[in-house]
Amino acid sequence: MDLKKFEFWFVTGSQHLYGEEVLAQVAEHSRIMTEWMDAQAALPGRLVNKGVVATPDQITDVMIAASQDSNCAGVITWMHTFSPSKMWINGLSRLTKPLLHINTQFNRDIPWDDIDMDFMNLNQSAHGDREHGFIGARLRIPRKIVVGFWQDEAVLNKIGGWMRSALGVQAGFSLQCV
Repeated sequence: MDLKKFEFWFVTGSQHLYGEEVLAQVAEHSRIMTEWMDAQAALPGRLVNKGVVATPDQITDVMIAASQDSNCAGVITWMHTFSPSKMWINGLSRLTKPLLHINTQFNRDIPWDDIDMDFMNLNQSAHGDREHGFIGARLRIPRKIVVGFWQDEAVLNKIGGWMRSALGVQAGFSLQCV
């Protein structure tokens, strides 16, 4: 079995409340993170950006697609902005692949001296990730949760370990014992 064919989907949560300009910025942050992390040696699998989901239907569609894609070995979710977890219930309930929730901020540091509401609206990972973690617990969804800054070595190593486990799950589906 060629494990290099497998990929991991990076799905970013937000909502339309913030407007199209903010959603475009969320998508750009998601792209930057995915491309940077995909280039790191600590991650054994290919990381593929699946964009921003901001409605229950988008969330459900991407989770069903991940479950049906034979090359998808797992899904990583990140709530860039506040993404009401009620929107995630149906999609997460349909996901059959391993799930990792990364709880991180796009920016390493918060600009305390000149922070404003625009910055806060664009960077509400703390709220979105907390609620996303709660809904996962409430639904009793098996998942790995990684907390920390996405460019930190320890965070990448935890994600890499989860990826290796997820690849093991995929290898197990075609295991032949004689």
